[in-house]
Amino acid sequence: MTPRILVLNGPNLNLLGAREPTQYGHETLADLACLCANSARELGLELEFRQTNHEGELLDWIHAARGRCHGIVINPAAWTHTSVAIRDALVAAELPVIEVHLSNVHKREPFRHVSFVSSIATGVICGLGSQGYAMALGYFSRTLQEQAA
Repeated sequence: MTPRILVLNGPNLNLLGAREPTQYGHETLADLACLCANSARELGLELEFRQTNHEGELLDWIHAARGRCHGIVINPAAWTHTSVAIRDALVAAELPVIEVHLSNVHKREPFRHVSFVSSIATGVICGLGSQGYAMALGYFSRTLQEQAA
């Protein structure tokens, strides 16, 4: 059985490449999806890649991952700093979680320094752009192979 990783992206990430390129770069969401798909293929992972601007939809995807996926990579975007519901859904999913941010949130506005997700995440990657996603997928590949051995 090929390990399945769910990659979730929160609000406004559909505007990547056009929104604040000095902060988020010029890559689009489609570019990010392609990078993740290529990384997953090379690492022997099955990938589901999704983005939404609707918190309830993100919650439904997290709930559906329970017992079906092997891990979650999530960029909650603005919900990082506001959503206890997303934090609680990730806990309820009972899956390892890697929190990813394209920008270094600690070099930004003080309100972005607070994350409701970080305290329950297996790890946090921020400030490395799209490579943070590839690193998170690499972590899952290595960890799942070690667990299977």
